[in-house]
Amino acid sequence: MLTILGFGMIATFLVLIMLKKMSPMAALVIVPASFCILVGKGSHLGDYVLKGIGSLAPTAAMLMFAIVYFGVMIDVGLFDPIVRGILRFCKADPMRVVVGTAVLAAIVSLDGDGSTTFMITVSAMVPLYRRLKMSLVIMTGVAAMANGVMNTLPWGGPTARAATALKLDAGDIFVPMIPALAVGLLFVIGLAYVLGLRERKRLGVLTLEQALGRPDGEPEPEQALIGSAGAGDVPARKTAPAGAGSPASGAATGSAAADHPADGGDTEDDASSEILDPRRATLRPRLYWFNAALTVALLTLLILQTLPIPVLFLLGAAIALTVNFPHMPDQKARIAAHAENVLNVSGMVFAAAVFTGVLTGTGMVEEMARTVVDAVPDAMGPHMGLVTGVLSIPFTYFMSNDGFYFGIVPILAEAGAAHGVSPLEIARASLVGQALHMSSPLVPAVYVLVGMAKVEFGDHTRFTVKWAALTSLVVLGAGMLFGII
Repeated sequence: MLTILGFGMIATFLVLIMLKKMSPMAALVIVPASFCILVGKGSHLGDYVLKGIGSLAPTAAMLMFAIVYFGVMIDVGLFDPIVRGILRFCKADPMRVVVGTAVLAAIVSLDGDGSTTFMITVSAMVPLYRRLKMSLVIMTGVAAMANGVMNTLPWGGPTARAATALKLDAGDIFVPMIPALAVGLLFVIGLAYVLGLRERKRLGVLTLEQALGRPDGEPEPEQALIGSAGAGDVPARKTAPAGAGSPASGAATGSAAADHPADGGDTEDDASSEILDPRRATLRPRLYWFNAALTVALLTLLILQTLPIPVLFLLGAAIALTVNFPHMPDQKARIAAHAENVLNVSGMVFAAAVFTGVLTGTGMVEEMARTVVDAVPDAMGPHMGLVTGVLSIPFTYFMSNDGFYFGIVPILAEAGAAHGVSPLEIARASLVGQALHMSSPLVPAVYVLVGMAKVEFGDHTRFTVKWAALTSLVVLGAGMLFGII
């Protein structure tokens, strides 16, 4: 019964948010609370929720101050040269922008923290996407998949958990998986290329200077191709400003419409213009190198784990606000400007604590795992590596990494050992599902991604899940092909 109710709770939640019948925050609270009562453990709901909140409180604190920190860095212009440099390199070409998103997310993911990766990637790329009227859902999907593949780094979390759970060395698990993970990352970049071509075809033609928001009266801009004209044709000039009736402002049509929900509007376009506005009042050009050094130092300390991540961002936000905005009214204005993002993201984290608390506290997770593992035929025993890889895809999506690696993987390793499958093979296979895991509603970082990009979580889920699952299967296939799994 617990198994049925557990899968029913997850299915109900996903259906409600994907059909937009309920906001993710409300669904994360109401759905598990209702199922907790159905299980007959309503009297324990408070204990489950408080335990969940206690486990996620440090994450929520980290996200709150990290959003303030990176928000201030955007305000003062730290990312402006990066945005302009990327846009000039991309030449206002959506294909290059999407591929650049995948590469940037993969590089920044080397710090091992998904939230930081998403904040930096979104801060750098959102102005480009909004300027070019590109689908922000593509940005969130590509960034999540690239980060998911890179999340398998030994200091990223899953590998360390697998090593701890099975008492293995993290290097012995990760190093042999590098070829398969490299194939997975190449697949994400290839997928970004294809999605970028679709965006290029949809959007028509803009100029690079229009994308940069150059004021009227400047010398005639050099044309940059965004759309593909007919073979051998010279594309027609589009001189209308973005968002003023140009093809770039139109919605996706045809088969692409399902994967390109309407993204942004006049308000968001104005916001992106403001981010790149070289005359905005919050710019601090004289403090540029101070802010750059502060950010590098912060990320270095984060990687070295000198202090807990929440403490680092708390200190970083306090220093950034004090130095860049020494007057109290200015500090209050900056905090107020980012309060919406802070509330949305931290609220979602605490709401997710209700979901995870009920799922774990009622015993649904254990029953679901036991049912699935018991359903594996004995004939598949010698192929438990493959079984683990396949099961890691849904399991790491529907449950936390802690629950999967400390609760499920040891059971799978024990079953594999009975048929001569080494724990190392099980541990490597367990990493396969991480590309999908980073879009799980139980991962706080994904709310940073969709929150800062102002993308509906349901739209992100509907677009990303199929591609992320395919990426995981590609990693699994490569692992089997190379004899790693």
